[in-house]
Amino acid sequence: MARPSYRIGLMFSTTGPYSTVASAMLNGALLAVSEIGEAGPVELVPIVVDPGGDLARYTALSGQLLAEGVRHVVGCYTSSSRKEVIPCFEKHDGMLWYPSHYEGFESADNVVYTGAAPNQHILPLIDYLMSTFGDRAFCVGSNYIWAWENSRILRETVTARGGTVVAERYLPVGETDLRKLVDAVIEARPSFVFSSLIGVSGLAFLSALRHACLARGIDQPGTMPVASCNLSEPDLDELEPEARDGHISSSVYFSALRNPVNDAFVSRHAAAYPSAPLTSADAEASYIAVKLLAGALAEAGTDEILAVKAAVARQRLAAPQGDVWVDAETMHLHLTPRIGRSRGTEFDIIREEPAPIRPDPYLVRSSPTDSWFASAPRLRVAK
Repeated sequence: MARPSYRIGLMFSTTGPYSTVASAMLNGALLAVSEIGEAGPVELVPIVVDPGGDLARYTALSGQLLAEGVRHVVGCYTSSSRKEVIPCFEKHDGMLWYPSHYEGFESADNVVYTGAAPNQHILPLIDYLMSTFGDRAFCVGSNYIWAWENSRILRETVTARGGTVVAERYLPVGETDLRKLVDAVIEARPSFVFSSLIGVSGLAFLSALRHACLARGIDQPGTMPVASCNLSEPDLDELEPEARDGHISSSVYFSALRNPVNDAFVSRHAAAYPSAPLTSADAEASYIAVKLLAGALAEAGTDEILAVKAAVARQRLAAPQGDVWVDAETMHLHLTPRIGRSRGTEFDIIREEPAPIRPDPYLVRSSPTDSWFASAPRLRVAK
């Protein structure tokens, strides 16, 4: 008997200012499609579109896919693109499967969120930074909602704990002239720098800051580390070697994880994309989105979104990061927070939760003064 076949959209900006991470996301999604095609309960027919980082193109391509009868689209990286397309999915009765960590404070009826919520990445990171490096933060970010909201969460958390945000700076997406920003950071001498810069801007900042500190005899990783919730293995691969080591990243997945599911995932990814960087959280979130979608389609027996949404709330997946499942109340995932330190083109995992934690996108169950390591010792030192 032939398996049911469904068309799905894959919408990632594999060209433009954040093409590196978007290409990793597309690779993760296509790898899942391929695996499902070999031995899955349904057959998925991917329709791949590239908005090129242009917000208007996101809306146009979403409308085009939905008008052609595609009901489920895995895609978007930036929060601005996600917010741009949600009205289109609501209007045309479609479902966006959003596979990216994000700043939270959203729960849309037409979105399944497979990336980390703020209590799964930024809160553990702040706790680690303040307990390890100090209480003076300098925030830098790309000038859109991802950076604004992350900096707000950090500012409220740091000040509630008696610390200080010494400055905040925001730059256009794609900006690479960062000399004034680097000079301001070095002059302020914060305990740590929190970066929400994305794409080429983030890479340019890491390189410029490292070179400027080396020229001044400053041990930048040791005395003024850069920490991020969006730095990943493909970014490290794009960085010049002398600027790669010592950065702190908070994520639910790193390619260095050792377990049978991730070992197989890394191996299959390397075989499918031999010239691509290592696997990353963004690739894994896209992989998870497609796998959960396929399971929900098989259980629902239709691609009608209400039936699929009800079915996905019952799915549990042995993912590369560990078990994940959907919180039916928010349509976000239970995920396992981890903190890594960059070394070459990968991360050493230095802390991690022993089990997945429930998503809290609105931070209604999380207080700025909660301790992730002391009063609630759920994280363990891994290395």
